[in-house]
Amino acid sequence: MKLLEYQSKKILKEAGLPVPRSLPVGSVEELPTALKTLGITRGVVKAQAFTGARGKAGGIRLFTNEQEALDFTSHMIGMQLVTHQTGPEGVKIHLVLIEEACPIEKEFYVAITLDRTAVSPLIMISPDGGMDIEAVSANTPERILKLYPAFNQLLSGELLEKASNFLGLEGKLATQFHDVLQKLYLVYYNTDAMLLEINPLVVTADQHLLILDCKLDIDDNANYRQLETGGDPNAEKTHSEIEAAEWGMSYISMDGTIGCMVNGAGLAMATMDSIKYSGGSPANFLDVGGSATEEAVAEAIEIIAGDHAVECILVNIFGGIMKCDTIATGIVAAVSKSVLKIPMVVRLEGNNVKLGKEILTNSGLNIQSADSLDDAAKKAVSLTRKIS
Repeated sequence: MKLLEYQSKKILKEAGLPVPRSLPVGSVEELPTALKTLGITRGVVKAQAFTGARGKAGGIRLFTNEQEALDFTSHMIGMQLVTHQTGPEGVKIHLVLIEEACPIEKEFYVAITLDRTAVSPLIMISPDGGMDIEAVSANTPERILKLYPAFNQLLSGELLEKASNFLGLEGKLATQFHDVLQKLYLVYYNTDAMLLEINPLVVTADQHLLILDCKLDIDDNANYRQLETGGDPNAEKTHSEIEAAEWGMSYISMDGTIGCMVNGAGLAMATMDSIKYSGGSPANFLDVGGSATEEAVAEAIEIIAGDHAVECILVNIFGGIMKCDTIATGIVAAVSKSVLKIPMVVRLEGNNVKLGKEILTNSGLNIQSADSLDDAAKKAVSLTRKIS
């Protein structure tokens, strides 16, 4: 689940962290009241969207008077913001954040995420805030400090000292930074976050720390207890991914031509690997799970077929909890209902496999059976090449 900047900053403010005064605005008519409430005539208009690089795309503008604020707000609300993260289609802006401006002396980068390999939280710190951290990591990796704190514990004094020393902070600023980092770690833990990124954390002209931008992504498994944050569980998901989730299925859109329906994440990965090895390209990852119903199977096929790039569907099912005849019946129902115009290759193995194959054979539909995963992948790739 992703949060917009203004939602993330609300959480940070409630945690006692230093953030600029700001208000979200959904229309030009709301702007004068927002400026009056904030007591500012100079500040920043920031497009609210689930993407980085907003400034480079014209989604962050500094205003020096109310007319400029009106002009920038009017331009941003309703615009399609295009960044390297959104792709050429961009994202539509419905909301902007009006924020006070502040004089900046230094910029730092701070992020807390999960290192799956180390099975540990990971704190990353760099004195090169405001820049693309990927570029810093690639070109000057020595400018990034990685720290591995203990989970479910306060940060140690030794870790805090190491972090502030790396940034060259001393005295009052070091003390402030220790407090900021400690509170950020608590926010990361309490919100079930996958990523809490601050870029930049700045030193102001009057020697105070201030968080100018924040990205907060919450683990989808914790959505049920984090909905009060106001985040969007469907942020950056396609219609197909949302629809699949409603049926309890995992679906991820890709850019290939062979649609995949599999039960089990490991089998799905093996299926996609086999398609690639045979010279094809998967159009999706779709795991229907181990206990899908006939209706769910039919829905899965409709979702896959709804992708106009798909030229063939490969079904690879191992019948355990979900029997092969259940899968076969769902396939026949889906193909009959939708009058599927693209070929399908089905590989069934496991519980009731003989009955499942008989159902498919007797259906009279355009379905090819496969005896193995390798056979299924080769047949699917061959069929897409014939279409192309």
